[in-house]
Amino acid sequence: MSDPTQQRIQSLIDGDTVVLFMKGNRQMPQCGFSAQVVQILDSMLPEYSTVNVLEDPAIREGIKAFSNWPTIPQLYVRGEFLGGCDIITEMYQTGELQPQLRGAS
Repeated sequence: MSDPTQQRIQSLIDGDTVVLFMKGNRQMPQCGFSAQVVQILDSMLPEYSTVNVLEDPAIREGIKAFSNWPTIPQLYVRGEFLGGCDIITEMYQTGELQPQLRGAS
């Protein structure tokens, strides 16, 4: 991954408390996994940022290298990578996600 791409990703992550790298956007997710994470976040937060990886191939591939995680979506809270769809869903179901997001909006 190029340094400019890495810097752009870091800037996006630093730009908001909760950032979801996803396929599509909050209003129109373009895959079921992204839609599931959006549904979870929408139930908990009035506001958060999304980054549509389909609009930028460098970000789409770069975020995978950045996090060392092979799939999209990817959720960052306060600059920390929490995980993808399966992990976020599990954290939500077990109650672990709620404290992570408290005060985030």
